[in-house]
Amino acid sequence: MTIASLPSGTVDFHVYGPETSPHPPVLFVHGVLVDLQLWDRVAGTLGAAGHRCYAVTWPLGSHRIACPDAVADGPRGVARLIAEFIEDQGIAGCTLVGNDTGGAICQFLLHERPELAARLVLTDCDAFEVFPPQPFAALFGLLRRRPLIGPLMSTMRSTALRHSPVGFGMLLTDPDPELTASWVRPTRAANRIRDDLATLLRGIAPAELARVSPAMRDYPGPVTLVWGMEDRCFTPALGRRLAAAFGDDRPGGTRFVEVDGARTFVSLDRPDAVVEAIEAIAAVG
Repeated sequence: MTIASLPSGTVDFHVYGPETSPHPPVLFVHGVLVDLQLWDRVAGTLGAAGHRCYAVTWPLGSHRIACPDAVADGPRGVARLIAEFIEDQGIAGCTLVGNDTGGAICQFLLHERPELAARLVLTDCDAFEVFPPQPFAALFGLLRRRPLIGPLMSTMRSTALRHSPVGFGMLLTDPDPELTASWVRPTRAANRIRDDLATLLRGIAPAELARVSPAMRDYPGPVTLVWGMEDRCFTPALGRRLAAAFGDDRPGGTRFVEVDGARTFVSLDRPDAVVEAIEAIAAVG
């Protein structure tokens, strides 16, 4: 694991693929209560095929390095942290890939700094007023209250609860118990991580994303949405609505890829579909 010390905070990340590549670099953005492992299958496959990929653990609740300055401004603060990482690593013009809350953060980033990402791939994610979706809006409301985080996350020691419809079972077709346990461990183990999570969640405002998602039409790069058709949180209808917001009048256009048998975490349910989309968009422009 490599560490990047940035103006807004410190993050750990893993790099896949060769130092020199004919393809644009790829940067991954996960959502709340997961980490860079969400992208292992996709980034590993792309790296083996010669793509330079950066998977980062952002301060979204499963991080292990406290990052209070970045989360102080909620998702917009994390978007600025991503911009700092892009500039620090010299990967401006990258292909930006987002999922879940990370997809909303990508939209905030592109609204402020569209020049940093030449291409965009979004898998199932927040958009418009769906930020977060049910049933997680109620859970996030509880987790905004710092004293409740420890007790609530302690219940997630139980695999049955972690993989229930109010946990990762809603997001994955076949959750890995070791992986999901690693995602909830930081909030159980560290007060500063609980502080970060509560601060971040208090900064989530559906009205802000509802203003930003329609403005994605101004983003100039090619866009691909890779959407799990079995997703009950971010429905296919939401994905098509977001695709329409981007519009087709852009170099490379906007593609909407339907992925059968996948839920929110398409990168784990169907990594092949995400790999194919990234390889295809890398060839555009």
